[in-house]
Amino acid sequence: MLRETQATTVAEAWHPAHETEIREPVASLPEAVLRCRALAAGIGAAGFSLLFTAAQGEARRLAPVFDSAFPGVSALSRALSSPSAERLARSAAASAAPLWWRAEGAPLVLDADALFWAREVESPLIETALADQPGILFPVAQENGRAGIVAFYGAALALDTGALCEAHAACFALFVEVARQRPLGNPPLPSMSKREIECLRLTAQGFTSEEIATELSLSVHTANQYLTSSAHKLNAVNRIHAVAKALRGGLID
Repeated sequence: MLRETQATTVAEAWHPAHETEIREPVASLPEAVLRCRALAAGIGAAGFSLLFTAAQGEARRLAPVFDSAFPGVSALSRALSSPSAERLARSAAASAAPLWWRAEGAPLVLDADALFWAREVESPLIETALADQPGILFPVAQENGRAGIVAFYGAALALDTGALCEAHAACFALFVEVARQRPLGNPPLPSMSKREIECLRLTAQGFTSEEIATELSLSVHTANQYLTSSAHKLNAVNRIHAVAKALRGGLID
């Protein structure tokens, strides 16, 4: 309990109000992605993801906003936004302390002093291609507004106490800017048919058009028509962009 209270106190000292005084605001989502990419490089991360926390009844889930595969969606975002990550979403919402995980045999992400301010959790990447990657996520929030996380992974991740504080502060400042651009009460996503959603979900799982057609007992032409229609409805440039938008909007898991 003492450790969690101390971690929360440190997190409060990293409040974005202090950080935004010395950081330029971001003008667009692509600009936010570039800033997050620079932050990832600074801490040795191979990839990153920024997600909003969303309530679904009593449950909590994480909805991707952008990641290192922007405008697509990365394996990290898929793992963190899956229903199996609900426990992790609850943990991130309940405490301001950073959460980190390790892969078997991999070095620790944090040094001995930094370990005091963070909490180790089970890796959310166990059943993905990134299962051997350690990572860390920072709970973030906009004052009286949205909450979420900024997550990083990579075999070269390494943070001491100073880097941990600076990275969390930078994530807070970035999240505030992104939340300001994406206010609550956004227009609802367009209505999608069951088949369109099924095709998008299978695409998110890595299925090709031919495999989708076989799975759903459709012709390849019809499967492609559903994907084209989905991309049009979501104002996406291609099917990968459509999948990313569907994930961010909660249309698919």
